[in-house]
Amino acid sequence: MFYWLMKYVVIGPLVKGILRPWIVGRRNIPTTGGAILASNHLSFGDSIILPLMIDRPMAFLAKSDYFTGKGIKGWATRFFFKASGQIPIDRSGGKASEASLNTGLQVLGGSQLLGIYPEGTRSPDGRLYRGRTGIARMALVARVPVVPIVMVDTDVMWPIGQRLPNIVRVGVVVGEPLDFSRFYGMEGDRYILRSITDEIMIALQRLGEQKYDDVYASTVKDRLTSRR
Repeated sequence: MFYWLMKYVVIGPLVKGILRPWIVGRRNIPTTGGAILASNHLSFGDSIILPLMIDRPMAFLAKSDYFTGKGIKGWATRFFFKASGQIPIDRSGGKASEASLNTGLQVLGGSQLLGIYPEGTRSPDGRLYRGRTGIARMALVARVPVVPIVMVDTDVMWPIGQRLPNIVRVGVVVGEPLDFSRFYGMEGDRYILRSITDEIMIALQRLGEQKYDDVYASTVKDRLTSRR
């Protein structure tokens, strides 16, 4: 109820009225059943814009840190993330990664849409980076299609480190679903998982024509931090 109230009464009309976001390929999102929406990640605003632009409800797996902030900023962040249907997860690795997988599988098992950023973190410079194989494993275990989605100009709207967004028109491009049924039952093969993940990233690169760099975005962020 809270999700629908925020989407159609409180946040949705306000954001759409100010930013006038557009979408291409909405018909490519399955109308029923579970599916993974695999998106590039340019901005904090991606997780707000995408749910507003599709008809079905969806959930994102988001860092638990976003739900534990203090003060007004922490409250606002927590409010927006809950309003956009995001689920807090621990990304510290090990058992936490397994818990994240299980949480995602519960969403997909309920025939819902699950949003995932294969890069694992926001792009530090607008490029598309190497995908993490967790998305491939989830797709095979849940036996669902993967829909590639490209967010357009959300980094211009809300650059990393900026407190408030700029008023910029943003967009969403939805590609045709990717079917990996030929690999069902092979989720334990790391070479298969890498191949599937690379196929997803290629689909995203072709859809959005971003420059691609075959390294992890987190590695690039660490390099940038170490230079400061």
